[in-house]
Amino acid sequence: MALHTVLIILSLLPMLEAQNPEHANFTIGEPITNETLSWLSDKWFFMGAAFRKLEYRQAIQTMQSEFFYLTTNLINDTIELRESQTIGDQCVYNSTHLGFQRENGTFSKYEGGVETFAHLIVLRKHGAFMLAFDLKDEKKRGLSLYAKRPDITPELQEVFQKAVTHVGMDESEIIFVDWKKDRCGQQEKKQLELGKETKKDPEEGQA
Repeated sequence: MALHTVLIILSLLPMLEAQNPEHANFTIGEPITNETLSWLSDKWFFMGAAFRKLEYRQAIQTMQSEFFYLTTNLINDTIELRESQTIGDQCVYNSTHLGFQRENGTFSKYEGGVETFAHLIVLRKHGAFMLAFDLKDEKKRGLSLYAKRPDITPELQEVFQKAVTHVGMDESEIIFVDWKKDRCGQQEKKQLELGKETKKDPEEGQA
């Protein structure tokens, strides 16, 4: 699912803070530091999600894969998002900007006169992060997972499954991406190779 289209309004999550931290593999509401932003400035792969909201769940089922690049701007406190989605064997590109709130650890998107928020959950050990959506609303809550590699490790998969149950959802609600169906990665590779060849040509002409 497109990262910027699933950012929905969240309230603070005191109910999670009251739970036993030994059973929680993540922390919600941690401040976003410059170090975190530098770490986020990278290429990311959408691994999967569990969404209660029907339209979000249907969107995941429609999309075969998604990867995106995040580029942070520490001066304006914004993040450039450039994403590539495989939908129906076609590659679809989108770009937009996200805001972030350092103090409460949230991403935000302003669109159509409405600003929406999602809590960032960093899983640095696993090279991954999650976004938490409307966890206090039983009918709308959701959790999505993103990683720096398209192949999910058994350990990271287990962490995500436990996180989903921790926020009151069931493992059966999780939909993982099948990266064998990705088309955008192949196109990106061809474009990079073409770019390298284009750079070589002028040099050969001068030789």
